[in-house]
Amino acid sequence: MAQLEDFAYQIRRLSLEMITCGHWGHPGGSLSLAEILAVLYFHVLRVDPQNPAWEERDRLILSKAHSSPALYASLALKGFFPIEDLYRYCQIGGIEGHTDMRRTRGIESSGGSLGMGLSIAVGLAWGLRKKEYTKTRVYCIVGDGESTSGNIWEAAMSASHYHLDNLITIMDYNKVMAKGFVWDEMAIEPVRLKWEAFGWDVIEIDGHDIQEINAAFYKARWVMPRGKPILIIAHTVKGRGIEETEFNYKWHTQHPTPEEADQMLRELSARYGKPIEGYSRLHK
Repeated sequence: MAQLEDFAYQIRRLSLEMITCGHWGHPGGSLSLAEILAVLYFHVLRVDPQNPAWEERDRLILSKAHSSPALYASLALKGFFPIEDLYRYCQIGGIEGHTDMRRTRGIESSGGSLGMGLSIAVGLAWGLRKKEYTKTRVYCIVGDGESTSGNIWEAAMSASHYHLDNLITIMDYNKVMAKGFVWDEMAIEPVRLKWEAFGWDVIEIDGHDIQEINAAFYKARWVMPRGKPILIIAHTVKGRGIEETEFNYKWHTQHPTPEEADQMLRELSARYGKPIEGYSRLHK
């Protein structure tokens, strides 16, 4: 578990660094995903960086594709491409602000418009079941904000109709959208009851507790499949790890200056009990 905590720290650190380098990005929703992605990439997903097109691999669809920095950091740490590539984020010839499966190794679907990822995941899960890849799972990360859109619910209804128990969806329920709290923009509660009414099995967890996350994924993959898709509601904190960014909608879309990043990364190091390190590019 300590190693997974360390990966979560590195995902947060690299996300902040690349957003600062790229002068653009979504730090809040990237920071809230760190533990979830750490457990997925370093404990759960059946993927091979040396053979990214392996037919029977698990698939991860990031529907909330604006949180791409955390995904890119995870892929680089896993070995899909060099970590140095992260520092060309949102630069000409570098990796994109939103995911592009044609240009970046390890990306399973291109993203941009919110609400589309679950439909892609449903199609993949249905197709993989037709191929009788019984060990393969499709994971889809959706945001709480995009869950106000109708196409999410159309996909949820389809997954239930086709009994896609090889589909595991994770909601990053960090409570904050671009302009404020989710419930001020559009009420989505009672979340659990709505998904259950659509025919899904639901698990609720603390999305920053490594043990809870790991147990939920184990249960979803090996214990619960019984003809229903599975939703894991992960209660998270927008901007987790930095006091200034936590539950602060202003950091939904805002890149730190090098000086701000230096302070944030020093705070992050201290919070994780790491040697104090600031923004690596500031002092070069």
